[in-house]
Amino acid sequence: MGQGLRIGSVCSGYRGLDMAVEAVFGAATAWVSDIDPGANKILAHHWPDIPNHGDLTTTDLTAVEPVDIYCGGYPCQPFSIAGEKKGTADERHIWPHIARALGVLRPRYAVFENVGNHLRLGFDTVLADLAGLGFDAEWVCVRASDVGAPHPRRRLILLATAQDAYGEPRSERWVTASGEAEAGGARSDAGGRGGAPSGGSSSGAPAWREYGPAVRRWERVTGRPAPHPTNALGRLSTTAVEWMMGLPAGHVTDVPGLSRKEQLHALGNGVVPQQAEAALRLLLARSEAKRRPLAAAAA
Repeated sequence: MGQGLRIGSVCSGYRGLDMAVEAVFGAATAWVSDIDPGANKILAHHWPDIPNHGDLTTTDLTAVEPVDIYCGGYPCQPFSIAGEKKGTADERHIWPHIARALGVLRPRYAVFENVGNHLRLGFDTVLADLAGLGFDAEWVCVRASDVGAPHPRRRLILLATAQDAYGEPRSERWVTASGEAEAGGARSDAGGRGGAPSGGSSSGAPAWREYGPAVRRWERVTGRPAPHPTNALGRLSTTAVEWMMGLPAGHVTDVPGLSRKEQLHALGNGVVPQQAEAALRLLLARSEAKRRPLAAAAA
């Protein structure tokens, strides 16, 4: 599937969603797009040779490289239960710009990530636009704990497949109008916590107590021990948050010039790559299972 596939990433952040898309599709990233100063430090540090198109709302889409996969975790503030829940009336609602880009770039696939509450606010507009643009959509809500993380972090992952996607990679561009779509799916939390206290040690390791089983589970998944949850000043450790998000050590915390505030902001806005990858594999299998009877009938 992945031979020659190219990714265009928007609202890229530390590229947690991109990592999942690259792993599942075996694709390479052609360009990224972000306006956050901290995120742009991360992108420039790790991927200095990948173009960053900046503000997706003002980018000249006719001038960017055509891509096969368009992905992004567009702002969740309009839909999050922690915000004002204005939905499509929120000034930070940039989905119309995302839909416009899909019409111009015409990728084979689109992958999006957002908070679970998006299902209740604004998601009907997303599905309608995707249908009007000629995409079939599959979506699922997955918790980070479903893949072993020691925290829930419920996220909505959507895979949109162009109805004519099963052919050679394409580069043509087109624009179309909106349509309608409905239905969907969800997954429940397979994670949990509990068990006996883990205890401390003479080396200064924390006593995780009832969180011990969850911490040890994620240590096995990530292949590295959990950092201490607090730093020398007794504040939340950014390296611990980075570990909880399933990222390689130093992926965010070792970026030169990135302040503690910028680190926490980037990590708080990101998605656990393992979580997104599991969801995407499920959605891709579901999409292909639906396609097989249609292909057989057309043969």
